[in-house]
Amino acid sequence: MNYQNLKLFQLPASFRGRSKYIVQLWWIVNATLFKWSPQFLFAWRRFLLRLFGAEIGKDVLIRSTVKITYPWKLKVGDHTWIGDECVLYNLGEITIGKHVAIAHKVYFNTGGHEYDKVTFDIFSKPITIEDECWLTNDVYLAPGVHIGKGTIVGARSSVLKSLPGAKICVGTPALPIKDRIIL
Repeated sequence: MNYQNLKLFQLPASFRGRSKYIVQLWWIVNATLFKWSPQFLFAWRRFLLRLFGAEIGKDVLIRSTVKITYPWKLKVGDHTWIGDECVLYNLGEITIGKHVAIAHKVYFNTGGHEYDKVTFDIFSKPITIEDECWLTNDVYLAPGVHIGKGTIVGARSSVLKSLPGAKICVGTPALPIKDRIIL
């Protein structure tokens, strides 16, 4: 029995959302002009992302070590922070709300492969993070998850399914353990 035959794999024509030349140009810019920029040059990195089609709100702080696969599939609301060494593997859309704090090494994974098909077809599903969430260090987000407003996800958690708003969630898989209460 054959489980997968990679010779049969075909990337759908419009999957990346831009031509292969624009994709390669972005990857070069991300690996050089973006990554090599000093920590305080947040406006420069916002400019580069917008130049490639990202919708970036005002006063967004994105660290230079963040890796973004396709900026034209990214929307980030006002006053959001994205920390060091985060990966936005956005084969599908990533939407991040306002006043969201994303700590270090958070991994957004919007895609994968159909393991039950010998052709190993690729797929993407969007990830949405609503306003005022906090994703702490080393969190993994699976394709298709939606995190409700004000939710905190604890360190090293794996978000495999959507989470409700105003909760504190931890674990693998991440589950709500209590309400988020503001004093």
